[in-house]
Amino acid sequence: MKFFNVLALGSILGASLVLAQAPAATGTSPSPTATKTTKPAPASAPSAADIANAKSKGLVWANLNTKVYHYSTDSVYGNTKNGKFLTEADAKAAGYRAAKQGAVKSKTVASK
Repeated sequence: MKFFNVLALGSILGASLVLAQAPAATGTSPSPTATKTTKPAPASAPSAADIANAKSKGLVWANLNTKVYHYSTDSVYGNTKNGKFLTEADAKAAGYRAAKQGAVKSKTVASK
């Protein structure tokens, strides 16, 4: 019986030494949800002064979600949820395309 007690105690001590040397789970290993690509966090909306400054510099407004850029004459210039100001050349180099003319229309109620 004494042999079994010593054997059990030795097993417990051995297991505790192995567990003490194992790295703790600190969240450094990628979880299945961490490997998914996520959209960039929306930047804060530009102020009226920021928009006016960008218009004076001739910048376009690039929508980061749709990869479409808008000229300063477009109604959504500086107003989409997730975007930034770029030069037109930078927007094209990053793979953005120009918005279609007249693509943004206001909602109107058709009369009968």
